[in-house]
Amino acid sequence: MINSENSSGNRLSRETSPYLLQHADNPVDWHPWGPEALTLAREMDRPILLSVGYSACHWCHVMAHESFEDTAIAELMNKLYICIKVDREERPDIDRIYQMTHQLLTQRPGGWPLTVMLTPFDHTPIFAGTYFPKSARHGLTGFGDVLRQVANHYRDHRDQMPEHGLTIRKALEQFEPESSGKSEFSLHTCIAKARDQLYEQFDPVHGGFGTPPKFPHPTGLYLLLRPSDVIRETNPVDHTLEAMARGGLYDQLGGGFYRYSVDASWTIPHFEKMLYDNAQLLPLYADAAIVSQRTDFWTVASETADWVIREMQSPEGGYYATQDADSEGEEGRFYLWEEDELTTLLDTDELLAIKTVYGIAGKPNFGDRWHLNIRTPARKAATILGISDALMAERLARARRKLLAVRDKRVRPGRDEKILTSWNGLMLGAMARSGRRLARPELVDSAVRALDFIRESLWRSGRLLATIRDGDARLGGYLDDYVFLASGILELLQSRWRMEDLSFGLSLLDTLLDHFQDSERGGFYFTADDHEKLLHRGRPLMDDAIPSGNSVAARVLLALGHLVGETRYLEAADRLFHGLLPATERYPAGASALLEASESWEHGIQTIVIRGRGDELHRWSTETNQAYHPARQVFSIPTDESNLPGLLANRAPRDCTVAYVCKGFSCGPPIESLSELQRELEMPAPPV
Repeated sequence: MINSENSSGNRLSRETSPYLLQHADNPVDWHPWGPEALTLAREMDRPILLSVGYSACHWCHVMAHESFEDTAIAELMNKLYICIKVDREERPDIDRIYQMTHQLLTQRPGGWPLTVMLTPFDHTPIFAGTYFPKSARHGLTGFGDVLRQVANHYRDHRDQMPEHGLTIRKALEQFEPESSGKSEFSLHTCIAKARDQLYEQFDPVHGGFGTPPKFPHPTGLYLLLRPSDVIRETNPVDHTLEAMARGGLYDQLGGGFYRYSVDASWTIPHFEKMLYDNAQLLPLYADAAIVSQRTDFWTVASETADWVIREMQSPEGGYYATQDADSEGEEGRFYLWEEDELTTLLDTDELLAIKTVYGIAGKPNFGDRWHLNIRTPARKAATILGISDALMAERLARARRKLLAVRDKRVRPGRDEKILTSWNGLMLGAMARSGRRLARPELVDSAVRALDFIRESLWRSGRLLATIRDGDARLGGYLDDYVFLASGILELLQSRWRMEDLSFGLSLLDTLLDHFQDSERGGFYFTADDHEKLLHRGRPLMDDAIPSGNSVAARVLLALGHLVGETRYLEAADRLFHGLLPATERYPAGASALLEASESWEHGIQTIVIRGRGDELHRWSTETNQAYHPARQVFSIPTDESNLPGLLANRAPRDCTVAYVCKGFSCGPPIESLSELQRELEMPAPPV
């Protein structure tokens, strides 16, 4: 029976996660993950039904409506299981473990909703799956049948479960980074192999990698953006960035990217917008705009940054997590257009411009509505229509303003307004980097506000908390929280120097070394040494939708270690690279972010420190950021900044603006002329 506590909702009503709160009125006797539920399962010797998802997940909503809101299914769940609901964005530690076990048990990649049945005594998976319909259809077993079959299996094989658990735990060790067994490791060969693998997966027609569903894969694109001695016929970075920006993966009216495309040509996306995707694509477009000198990439980066500030930044400064795919009960409804709507809203010239550029003719591309994709570039469309480029741009701008104004009055997709430390670290770094790339100081302002909010709200007694919503901060920080935030601070320091930010970044790395480091094998665990004991404690190596925490840790330790001369950071980076790089040989493209960081480790980081005042300092800083050099970092520190730590104390100000150019710990003489600095920087960059 349903617990009496559920007369007006279940235990999720006390949570802050919007995803958990969406299930607070289910007839299911849901528990959050915690001692209460785990103890109850042990005492009743009843298996745990673990359901993992997130608020912007379309199929999570479908399964909730079909099964979790159904009284008959809920009664079966409550009778047979202790039911636990987890927000994967708040508990990536739990999600990572059970996604791995799903892969072990099914030999297929996981996803969300993740549905796992666990033993009550050691939380070992008995069964794992993703979405299940209420009743059997399309070759999928009905959820009610799954519930009965797994419960019966547990009851009939209860005595075999401890041995099963031991097998699973041993199998999880295969996910731990290990070398290929070769006696020698060649970083150069491994990076070349990763690039070859990316080229093999590259879609030369539509851009991107692999087959549908197609994800952006920014870590792979960044690895290919770095200089290479191999000249290819096709530039996969430009081709992919152009295809994504012209296609339906990009919000043509409001800016920002959706999560992935369901087709090869980027036409129709899955309409949820994730902070972490945009936090990686925003600086990628800004950097690529410099590398390729393309104004269209500049525009996409700028529009995406505007969307972040307009729709994803809280009044207090932190960035919200996600926007849903659904509105008014339909996926993508907020973003779609009926042709009659366009005809009514736009004048004749505007309508013709929109139809020509977005290819609106014939059968709509999403049911009976259109999702906007650029099918004919504006300049070519102007030629087709026999008008000037300027007139075409004016008509398109008027039409877009009208459509966006109407769209903004629609029922908006839900927004998950929890603020995650890790994703905020990614985004504030993206805003800081893009602000200096695009010469838009208001983007740096946005990053400053986000960092100040995190420091005030989520930094407690020398430790980070992972999430906050409505002032309620909770959950100890994970590896990603510390290193993504430190990485964001590193970008912000290069865009706007603040001594308190440097001190904060160094404190984060000190805590990282104290509580996350595997000092024997190298690298860092995903959870701290005082974290709740779970089925497995791993050291992430491979990238997924975000770069692995160890890859970001390596880059930040190198960068800040060289900046202040902290040997503990550099030694930890050395141990990480020596311990983890050999394990990338099996599939190096999957560890693109670590390989990208390793090039700076092997060949050295170029650190430029500029000391000066006012406009002159700003001018020198701007000049040094006119080119893309992945192994270069530039810090512009005002003359009156004193008490700098470590090696920075040796970068003393002078009566005039001065620059110190160092590679590793080797520095040239101070440079007191901007033209001399420019000549110095035109010398061959550190090899990568």
